[in-house]
Amino acid sequence: MESTKMSDMTKLHQAVAVGDYSLVKKILKKGLCDPNYKDVDWNDRTPLHWAAIKGHVEVMQLLIDNGARPCLVTDVGWTPAHFAAESGHVSVLKILHASHAAIDAPDFFGDTPKRIAQIYGQTACVAFLEKAEPECQDHRRTARQKGLPLDQRDEDWDAKKRELELSLPSSNQKTNKKKIKKIRGPTRLSHPKERRM
Repeated sequence: MESTKMSDMTKLHQAVAVGDYSLVKKILKKGLCDPNYKDVDWNDRTPLHWAAIKGHVEVMQLLIDNGARPCLVTDVGWTPAHFAAESGHVSVLKILHASHAAIDAPDFFGDTPKRIAQIYGQTACVAFLEKAEPECQDHRRTARQKGLPLDQRDEDWDAKKRELELSLPSSNQKTNKKKIKKIRGPTRLSHPKERRM
């Protein structure tokens, strides 16, 4: 059963990547696979990430209608909105915004989809995101006030992010090395023969 599931997931990722709406619908209809499966061989991309990368709007809507979560992120914190912004797919960003996805979420390095669009010169995406980001923030604020649930956290990412942060050298380590060197004083470079004389 598990091997069938993995096989279907690989097929789902591939069908989404090529934009085969009928095949995606058929695979999802089987109910044997999770549309939120992260493919570790492709940096934890979900089928929704592939739809955003390729700009397959109809496939993307089908995935969302079948439970795909726009808040899931890759191994460096990219949401589908980051990929859409990089590739210049405004129509994908519009679908994500209409689905109340956090289109202003920062990745591991602090870059939002709008920043990615700026980096890659996607001016139409930048213009859309400048209008959509405040609306996204207003929606979150209203939802919190009314006690409405929001699906904007990737629990797996929270744990992975902590691991990444711990694996990076911290500024404290550099500071500590300087303090240690000052305490020890200058290193003496003397040749053993010189000490004998």
